[in-house]
Amino acid sequence: MLQEVILVNEQDEPIGVMEKMAAHEQARLHRAFSIFIFNTKGEMLLQKRALGKYHSPGLWTNACCSHPNPGELTADAAIRRLQEELGFTTALQKAFHFTYKAPFDNGLTEFEFDHVFTGTYEGAIHVNPEEVADYKFVDINQLEEDIRQNPAAFTAWFLIAFPLLRNWMHQHNTAHA
Repeated sequence: MLQEVILVNEQDEPIGVMEKMAAHEQARLHRAFSIFIFNTKGEMLLQKRALGKYHSPGLWTNACCSHPNPGELTADAAIRRLQEELGFTTALQKAFHFTYKAPFDNGLTEFEFDHVFTGTYEGAIHVNPEEVADYKFVDINQLEEDIRQNPAAFTAWFLIAFPLLRNWMHQHNTAHA
């Protein structure tokens, strides 16, 4: 089944739908979301993308990223995908949004209006191996050092979103979600 994404303008107003791969091939701006999960110690959950992913395989990134389906609320899609990829649900809070454009070596381009959600979770994680190769909780300060030392180990959008999240956390005086 072909997945469609919601094409949007720079204000995140829907302007149509397009098959997901076509949107990435044509670098069309579309709606997406990124989820950042923390445990009660303030450590961030990272996932390593499955090796079979069509771009950025084997790279570390935030807990979950995806696209809402046409007609689906972004917050509902975030909860759905968290369950599909990591096997759990938790309350999510919309933190902020940003737009980014990242071309990949395979000719695809991520051009997304990305809604960022945060949440806290303690409990079992049951990864979908088609989506996730590995996962771990990481101390934020250690993560910053890891990014400085080896940025190529992380996805393009994570390298953009992480500093924005850190700034948002600082502005909201929160150690984690």
